[in-house]
Amino acid sequence: MANPHDPLPLPCGQTLPNRIMKSALSEGLGSADLAPDERLRRLYSRWSTGGFGLIVTGNVMIDRTQLGEPGNVAITDDRDLDALTRWAKAAKEGGTPIWMQLNHPGRQANPLAGRHRPVAPSAIAPSIPGMPTPRALSEDEIVELIERFATAARVAEAAGFDGVQVHGAHGYLVSQFLSPLSNQRTDAWGGDAARRMRFALEVVRAIRGAVRPGFAVAVKLNSADFQRGGFSEAESRGVLEALAAESLDLLEISGGSYESPAMMGRPRQAASTRAREAYFLEYAETVRHSAGAVPLAVTGGFRSRAAMSAAIESGACDVVGIGRPTAVLPDAARDLLEGRTDVLRTPAISLGLRGPLARSGGLKSFDGAMDLQWHTDQLHRLGAGLNPDPARSPWRTAPTMVRRNGIEALRSRRGGSGSRPDPLARKFAVERNIGRYVVNPLFRNLNRIGIRSSFATELETIGRKSGQPRRVPVSVRFEDDGAWIICQHGLRSGWGNNVAANPNIRLRQGNQWRTGIAELCPEDDVVARARAFAPHRLLAPLTAAGFAALQTTPVSVRVTFTDDR
Repeated sequence: MANPHDPLPLPCGQTLPNRIMKSALSEGLGSADLAPDERLRRLYSRWSTGGFGLIVTGNVMIDRTQLGEPGNVAITDDRDLDALTRWAKAAKEGGTPIWMQLNHPGRQANPLAGRHRPVAPSAIAPSIPGMPTPRALSEDEIVELIERFATAARVAEAAGFDGVQVHGAHGYLVSQFLSPLSNQRTDAWGGDAARRMRFALEVVRAIRGAVRPGFAVAVKLNSADFQRGGFSEAESRGVLEALAAESLDLLEISGGSYESPAMMGRPRQAASTRAREAYFLEYAETVRHSAGAVPLAVTGGFRSRAAMSAAIESGACDVVGIGRPTAVLPDAARDLLEGRTDVLRTPAISLGLRGPLARSGGLKSFDGAMDLQWHTDQLHRLGAGLNPDPARSPWRTAPTMVRRNGIEALRSRRGGSGSRPDPLARKFAVERNIGRYVVNPLFRNLNRIGIRSSFATELETIGRKSGQPRRVPVSVRFEDDGAWIICQHGLRSGWGNNVAANPNIRLRQGNQWRTGIAELCPEDDVVARARAFAPHRLLAPLTAAGFAALQTTPVSVRVTFTDDR
């Protein structure tokens, strides 16, 4: 009967020294050139002495133009081979094998990090606030991406990594191909379950053909994506059976996506799941036979030595994966295996949303993102040579999340000609993206659950390119026959240009939409107008200062209502 202490031989010939795996966590510690630097080496050197049987890196991107978040490492060739070699060496200092997780974000690409439109199997946007609609990949692009996975694996092997894991879970590109919600193609890459799994199989085959036999190849697969009409457990079993025939060395079971974050324990859990801790252990038991000789790892929920031992001793899985706890307890495996602790005690990170807020899908996604970013903060502390801070408030993470995924992502990645950028253009870029990806989605979700503000409401214009209605949150001062709005960025902004092209607008007043004509008023005194927005005259200077901090080339906009209210 196996237990967590036991070594695990793999089909490729490697042997894991024990059965507790440090699962992948996105570190966000890559350099501006998308390479590993001293911070990643410092972090993995710390984990190397943590007693793990296997360490899997955070997701390394295979396309430099498509990133999951700022700070990703990306591999498209061997330009960073020396830095990658130093990273692998640091991770192996304690004798633990190190595998690199390879990924492409697909439609979950962070638009603030990659600055390119996301791509996906189909042009279907995810249900995540602020995420744009991706562009559907052509067949030639799909073939190129498969080769990119193989190239990245080849470079990882040359750098001294012991294996790679293909990220086929959590809503990223490989899992997007698997899901009928995100893959609605009708060609050879979609249309039924067999064709939807083709991309995953071809990626694995390309990698296996690019590396030596002793190099490990693994896949992280969703048990389901927990979305109505999405990737089901039945389809997952079919994919797992097909992958098991492709000379894999490990299959890691997880579940969910950032639209439905089951991997973070967000769904309601059955009593049996709570008792056994692991979110996906019951599914693993149902596919144990289907996996054949390929070892199974289960990640998500494990906290106690008793539950980990029971899972392995029962044969439900061969490896136990630990993710977020290792950000706070970098010696987690050693502490468990040497009997220094029976339970990994880590804080539960949540904003504590209640009532309608807790039921809002968009705000639940934000709450899940906050959890991930709180743990990323801990990784950044380890990368800086500091100890984790388990007492850190999640509210302290909010500004770092905006800074890390917003403002810092807008900074130039490479040196230019030496000329200084236009400060107004830079300010506009920052404010536009914070508005587009943080403020606008937040107001939309508040509106959906009935929370209104008399100061902030929604404006609907007609897109000058698309001809479709476009809604944005705006600050408004209503009057009897109309309203005043300050277009903070004038004709730099999309809605300002929409109004200039077509003055017909709609404006929400309370729970009712009003129709009207909007007119840009460049001669109006914007400063005085901003003071008039204050709810009390004593607050006028503060209100004006707030507008000034956010605007670049502001223009007052007069709205005259044309309805008969």
